[in-house]
Amino acid sequence: MAEYRLEDLARVSGVSARNIRAYRERGLLDAPRRVGRSALYDDYHLSQLNTISHLLRKGYNSAHIAEFFASMRQGTDLADILGLQRAVLGPSKKSHNNSTSVTVDPDSDDARKLVEYGLAEIVGGKLRVNDSAAAEILERSPDQRLYARALVRFVEAAAKSVDDLAEAFVASLVELYRTRIGANYLPYADELDEIRRIVQDYRALGENVIAARFDQATRRHIVTSASDYTAGILLGGAWEHWRRGA
Repeated sequence: MAEYRLEDLARVSGVSARNIRAYRERGLLDAPRRVGRSALYDDYHLSQLNTISHLLRKGYNSAHIAEFFASMRQGTDLADILGLQRAVLGPSKKSHNNSTSVTVDPDSDDARKLVEYGLAEIVGGKLRVNDSAAAEILERSPDQRLYARALVRFVEAAAKSVDDLAEAFVASLVELYRTRIGANYLPYADELDEIRRIVQDYRALGENVIAARFDQATRRHIVTSASDYTAGILLGGAWEHWRRGA
């Protein structure tokens, strides 16, 4: 890897030595390697300077760029850096402060699965449901054990279809980004609001699809189950028995 003194780095990067020093002071540029009284930069610093110049041309200010590099150093996900985390995932529903203890045996298979699926945790020997909506429903239910079992069934049944929907969602976002921004470019600062809005629209579309299809399928299965139940009564002679008893 090549190494550069300050003047050499300024020459190959096209960024003045004065600006390089300013970037260092503002936290945009990583510290150089010190050898005695000399400061040595390398190709990584050159890459950083190229990125800084690119982001400045895109309309980002030095504070935003400093935050970008700080987040990258901390291993923060790019979605967080670009401010898309909330738009894509929505607000986090898991909250230890709002979790609710339920009267379900923490050693039961259903409790183990709820913990495994990230919907609950064991605290002080009790099962606490972290999802606020699910916790509220279980708390008011007449039989929390059966409700917990139903929740497990719903999660397991939805796993494959929801994963497929999420894959389609992400593929649509990738297509959106490549079409609107470009495959290898960061968005301009004024483009982020549009991207967030479109991401929220895509998310709403996906949620609406799930709700509508679930409603249709539920109605179909209820009708089928009711028909089977009625047929069982008639074929078993219970209907005639009821009529004679009446």
